[in-house]
Amino acid sequence: MDSYFFVRFLRFVIRMLLPIWLISWAVLMPVTSVNTSSPGHSGLDIFVFGNVSSSRQSRYAAHLILAWLFTFWILWNLRREMQYFVTMRQRWLVDAKNATLPQASTVLITGVPQKYLTESALDDLFSVLPGGVRKVWLNRDLKEMPDLYKRQLKACNKLESAETKLLGTATKMHNKRTKAGAKAAKKSSKEAPSDDRHLTDASTVDSERNDPYSLVPPAKRPSHRLPPMSFLPFSLPFMGKKVDSIEWARDEIIQTSTALEHSRSILADDISSSSTLPVASTNHPDSLNPIDESQTYQPLNAAFILFNRQIAAHLAAQTLTHHAPYRMTKRWAATVALIIFWALPVAFVGAVSNVHSLCNTFGWLAWICKLPGVVVGIISGILPPVLLAVLMMFLPIVLRMLARFEGMPTKTAVELSLMSRYFLFQVLHSFLIVTVAAGIIAALPGLINSPGSIPTLLAQNLPQASNFFLTYIVLQGLSGTASGFLQISPLVLYYVKLFILGSTPRSVHNIKFGTRSVSWGTLFPSTTLLVVITITYSIISPIINGLTCAAFFLFYHLWKYLFLWQLDQPRSSDTGGLFFPKALQHVFVGLYIQQICLAALFFLAQDQNMKQSAIPEGALMVVLIVLTAGYHLTLNDSYGPLISAVPLTLSDKAKSPSVPQPDDTKRTQYTENASVDDADQAADVCEEFTNPAATEPQRIVWIPRDTLGLADMEVTTGNASGVAMSVERARMDQKGKVDVEGPPPDEELNVRA
Repeated sequence: MDSYFFVRFLRFVIRMLLPIWLISWAVLMPVTSVNTSSPGHSGLDIFVFGNVSSSRQSRYAAHLILAWLFTFWILWNLRREMQYFVTMRQRWLVDAKNATLPQASTVLITGVPQKYLTESALDDLFSVLPGGVRKVWLNRDLKEMPDLYKRQLKACNKLESAETKLLGTATKMHNKRTKAGAKAAKKSSKEAPSDDRHLTDASTVDSERNDPYSLVPPAKRPSHRLPPMSFLPFSLPFMGKKVDSIEWARDEIIQTSTALEHSRSILADDISSSSTLPVASTNHPDSLNPIDESQTYQPLNAAFILFNRQIAAHLAAQTLTHHAPYRMTKRWAATVALIIFWALPVAFVGAVSNVHSLCNTFGWLAWICKLPGVVVGIISGILPPVLLAVLMMFLPIVLRMLARFEGMPTKTAVELSLMSRYFLFQVLHSFLIVTVAAGIIAALPGLINSPGSIPTLLAQNLPQASNFFLTYIVLQGLSGTASGFLQISPLVLYYVKLFILGSTPRSVHNIKFGTRSVSWGTLFPSTTLLVVITITYSIISPIINGLTCAAFFLFYHLWKYLFLWQLDQPRSSDTGGLFFPKALQHVFVGLYIQQICLAALFFLAQDQNMKQSAIPEGALMVVLIVLTAGYHLTLNDSYGPLISAVPLTLSDKAKSPSVPQPDDTKRTQYTENASVDDADQAADVCEEFTNPAATEPQRIVWIPRDTLGLADMEVTTGNASGVAMSVERARMDQKGKVDVEGPPPDEELNVRA
């Protein structure tokens, strides 16, 4: 759904901008360029708002009429898209493929009072909802179990790497001995009969197959050093005990498996004993249940609740929406601080984009304008967008950390939060600050020499900042689309990873068959920023309309191709299109900025007598701002409650998540004819929201089958010692190169989202 609605948003922008492009070019470009001019305007600047001379102020009526017309056109499209989104999302929510998933009928609750910190208490509390509760997963403090599970995974990775390295070494040494034997046999061909030579070569190969360890001496076996101190997460060169990697990894897996099995049995006893605890005598929510101090793994204040009916989950979610454990002021304090800090380098980028004005204003910078024209063009046209892109590259990392710090429990919630924060940064720094900085730099000489002409100078020079964004949009539309279709970087990285990291079957499978995903929290804001810039300048500098429409036409075909053939979205990260209504809200931001800027420019406009000449136009723009805000509130009030909730009128169409019956059609995943037993599916549902450390078995160690048969002996030895190993669908050729024919054995039947 997220992929579909992103592509639909691109199509929505094209449909919205196409008539705006044609009308604005036909009306506004002649109005601002024919028989009118202002000092300092040349090239593309003759098409901007500020090029209307003081004797032609009546032409601003065209800008006003089109501003009203374009606003109503955009608002109509926004309502149409919001209505379509709500319809499609509700269909998706009640669709059998989604409604039958456990995730569709499960609610995560946090801040659970101590009184309800048992599975039975939460079951009783929510049993009043339609259909009742099917299962409760109470989050517990698992203490050492997650660390044990991580140690086990690390040991499995080490064993896969060491075993594959051992097989490769054995294969290469076997080939070396075979070649040496062939050369020796060739030299002694005159002394021994051919039959004897054949028997000698065959007996050598057979002995190596029967005793493969003879191929690799102990000094050549994979080894590594342990950290010199136990608390260090890594080892140090020439320090620490040197151990055989295969033997160490096997022992580590066995030890962690035994420890996890013991801990899981204690956890099962704790869960069963908690259901027998007496309930507090009072019904007050803050009353406390007696705490069972004998429990090793105490419950925490969060739980997943799976309901029998989807409507019950939605009712529970809406009931709990008012019980937020954090304050919003604290959540946004760090974000506001970052916004203020980031203003300095972004303002510098905006100033660099207007390097000619800097040269005229500051004499010590005049040498820059004396450089060759190509160099000056690169400094003012290419360097600012590149610097801006580099600055914005580091923001998502920091903003994701802030979202996790404030307590976002899911990845989708983090991405939704990132979208709002990142868009705020983009609008303030990549747009507004750059616009103001570039406009003021252009007006500085006049402001210094004639302070009384500030309104006129600002009205004439602020629109000139659009040149930077024209370059920015062309750069994004042409170079971004071209690189997206060519995919040169992913192609090069594919072969580099395969050469450097393709040492085990699992790594080869991940490189060859793993698909890339999309970070919606950064992709959507970067796209909606272009829409905001275009709407803002659609009247002030109409040439931007055609460029953006063409760019989004290219974006539409690019992303449609990528989502069909290259990109994938895991079900766990699919929000059902919740990024789309946020993107529509961003369009309103563009409308507000456009209307405020136009109102300010109208109020600043002066005729040849230095008197305000467009006050009525400015007043009508203020009226338009009020109408837009009223429409915005009405739209949100009408469709807002329908975005995330299932109405009662559709609840009967939503099927409950049921355990597959014996006659149900079995699902196929990854490989042909790979089906899942009904009991396994039921077990997956029962453990859907349990910490993997509490339920997951040891990951199967996957090594390739070699030509010497060494891998089969290693698998037999490992399985006999209690380490699950397999050589299915993985092979190593005679040159020691690893290749795979399918997924790892422990992922073949994985049906989780």
